[in-house]
Amino acid sequence: MAITKQYLKSKPICKVTFTVPAEDAKKVSVLGTFNEWNEKKALQLKKLKNGTFKGTIDLEKDNSYEFRYLIDGTFTNDEGADAYKVNEFGGENAVLNL
Repeated sequence: MAITKQYLKSKPICKVTFTVPAEDAKKVSVLGTFNEWNEKKALQLKKLKNGTFKGTIDLEKDNSYEFRYLIDGTFTNDEGADAYKVNEFGGENAVLNL
């Protein structure tokens, strides 16, 4: 799993690209504080020919966001996250610092 950050000079925005290798998965999405943990608003990642899922979202810089991947109904964290924070369910959420 990988996270790429591209800061825009013209706007206070960071383009964040999520890449998840999940060849056997049917659906991968990203839920977090930036979409109110709402599955209907989740960033749906597109499956590439090489079996990885990829998607990009614009987020305001100078903020922190908690997120997790939802891979075929199972929540997973990104080992490349900037940090981790304990969630209300006794697990951890990945943290993205922009």
